[in-house]
Amino acid sequence: MTEIITAEPISRRKALALFGLATAALAAASVVAAPEAEAQTVGMTRRQERRGGRHDRRQARRTGRTERRQERRQ
Repeated sequence: MTEIITAEPISRRKALALFGLATAALAAASVVAAPEAEAQTVGMTRRQERRGGRHDRRQARRTGRTERRQERRQ
């Protein structure tokens, strides 16, 4: 309890290590605190519409092929 605390200079290596740890801690905290919101931009919406259209057209082609195949077999 009677020790005298003296300030000693910190080396550059220790300073950079502390800075790196502080940065990593802040980055981890921001990732954990981020809300789970889905980003909907105009481009993303347009892309989803195109994908849906392609899916519908593909399904129509498959249905048509199946029906034509069944007609030929009868």
